[in-house]
Amino acid sequence: MALSSGNYEELGVIGTGAYGTVYRARDLKNSGNIVALKKVRVALTEDGVPMSTLREIFMLKQLDTFGHPNVVKLLDVCQGQRLEREGQLVLFLVFEHLDQDLDEYIKHLPPKGMSPATIQRLAREMLTGIDFLHSHRIVHRDLKPQNLLISADGRLKLADFGLAKTYDFEMKLTTVVVTLWYRAPEVLLGEAYNSSVDIWSAGCIVAEMFQRKALFPGTAEGNQLEKIFELTGRPSETQWPRGISIVRENFRPTKPREPRDLCPLLCEHANDLLKMMLTFNRHDRPSARQCLNHIYFTQEPMPT
Repeated sequence: MALSSGNYEELGVIGTGAYGTVYRARDLKNSGNIVALKKVRVALTEDGVPMSTLREIFMLKQLDTFGHPNVVKLLDVCQGQRLEREGQLVLFLVFEHLDQDLDEYIKHLPPKGMSPATIQRLAREMLTGIDFLHSHRIVHRDLKPQNLLISADGRLKLADFGLAKTYDFEMKLTTVVVTLWYRAPEVLLGEAYNSSVDIWSAGCIVAEMFQRKALFPGTAEGNQLEKIFELTGRPSETQWPRGISIVRENFRPTKPREPRDLCPLLCEHANDLLKMMLTFNRHDRPSARQCLNHIYFTQEPMPT
């Protein structure tokens, strides 16, 4: 790993995804604090780094000025090697380091699982972070337990904005967006989408906190839709999007069910909230702010 500054010492790889590698590193200029370095390759144009990339980095730095408690802090941006042959520039985004993600947290729970109060608090923190992003016209687009980090004091923070884009109200699918199990039906069907894709993903994650396993563990895109239709019911002919290549009749007829039918551990208010968040029609899903105002968060005692 070659950085143009000697401010960071690499300690090992945390993980590698479709959008870059994340390293654990020591911040040599700041008391040796441990940080997370995300290495991304940026395609260069004749004018250098594309404006879209500069805007993305500016947006991340702008977000950081708010110091939101449920969003991972971006501490620094460093330039790495210029790869002339590939026409790319390596950039390192330096984030605060948190030891655990929600996926690991769930896997290491005792047999009785998470307490209802802890699920409620983590769900609230996740939706508070999503509401903050959406209020700044940012869609995360890749929400999953691995991108929700848990701090030493048990607080949840949204991480990995490698796919985040400032959005218009209707967006077409670009490339791979959102890990399959948390992918909204409109993305699977190749439709235009908006910020409600994050609400769908968040609903899947809340169910997973109750159940300790994925709500829709699909093996491929068609199978993922089948699993979704087990909850939402197969859409009617009028609900089925027009002009797409996927044929409605390829899916067996199913009737809508309650989230509790698939996730028996849901309490009554959580079941009602997920029923709205996991609605097939993206326009019918509540906003993150509306979710936070739901009776699940307002009528039941919040943990201190």
